[in-house]
Amino acid sequence: MNNRFAFSRFGPTARRKGAFALCLALCTLGLGLSASAQQGTFTTIDAPGASQGTYASAISAAGDITGYYQDINGVAHGFLRSAHGRITTFDAPGAGTSAYEGTSASAINLEGAITGSYTDANDVEHGFLRDRNGAFTTFDVPGALFFSAGSIDLEGAVTGTYFDTNFVTHGFLRAPDGTITTIDAPGAGTASGQGTQTFGITDEGTVAGCYGDANSVAYGFLRTRDGALTTFDLPDSAIYYPGCFFDPFLVGSAPLGGINLFGEIAGTYFQPLSEEFYPGNYRGFLRARDGSYATFDAVPSPSSPCCTWTFSLALNLEGVVAGYDNDYANINHGFVRARNGTITILDAPGAGTGSSRGTWALSINPAGQVAGVYEDASGAVHGFLWTP
Repeated sequence: MNNRFAFSRFGPTARRKGAFALCLALCTLGLGLSASAQQGTFTTIDAPGASQGTYASAISAAGDITGYYQDINGVAHGFLRSAHGRITTFDAPGAGTSAYEGTSASAINLEGAITGSYTDANDVEHGFLRDRNGAFTTFDVPGALFFSAGSIDLEGAVTGTYFDTNFVTHGFLRAPDGTITTIDAPGAGTASGQGTQTFGITDEGTVAGCYGDANSVAYGFLRTRDGALTTFDLPDSAIYYPGCFFDPFLVGSAPLGGINLFGEIAGTYFQPLSEEFYPGNYRGFLRARDGSYATFDAVPSPSSPCCTWTFSLALNLEGVVAGYDNDYANINHGFVRARNGTITILDAPGAGTGSSRGTWALSINPAGQVAGVYEDASGAVHGFLWTP
């Protein structure tokens, strides 16, 4: 994956040569929530040789963190930071060694298995699995122009999303035996920018995702290990556009959302404020197993009704949501939202306070530890661990 980051109104997005970024939008109504003062302890993560930034993508239940960094030449390399703070760097076999090439790690499970992607010297993307002992298995998704391997379960099954040559999205599931299955929700659109995306897998093998139909109306879905797929409507989704989009190059869990073992889903929706759909608000949601929704803004805008943008990226077993908010001043703030609705804002020490600077919380484990990135006042990017 070509991971040159641009910090923008949408947060940290990596740019690929000839590619474009899309953003998930799922729809419902918003509720006000209380916020608490920042608590906990921040630890900065800078991988050895990280001349152009360190990106802490994901944290496991054991407290191990994976991600990648860019060296002085703009080449990406994966890293694993143990719960004790030891950092091991790695490169997938066949990864390119020129700028915008290299290895990007995106997810890690309790056993220490890591998944992600790498770009070879011909600018072709491939997936990889790295086991806890450092052994690699590489794979390709048939028909993929480019793709993101964003989640991994306890047995090593990997799920993600790919774009075909017509820029239609499809989900995929790679089983531990190497079998790759395409996931297309019934009714998913088949035009450019439409299709099916996944945004998480549980250790029971249930995949969560969303899809946009031919009219770009958004729906959600759950797919169990045996392949049974259930779709569900999102409140008032029929009136919203662009529907179900996602950015395959967002650091961490590639799509904007997550699922936990209890079937709860966290994600993001877009609420337009006019028939032209912009301006509007991006808001977070937590969907309970019974289908009910709690919705929220991490940093309410003082210029209500517009504009504040909250993106929910991860969810743990306790129902705690992690993500980031791009506020009315275009500054990014990490956040965690407790089950009772209390929101704690995470601004890493040293994070810049200028436009498009700030803190992004990207992953959360059962203990409530958060991994993410921040950009300092000079534009340098660092990973972080936040412990409550």
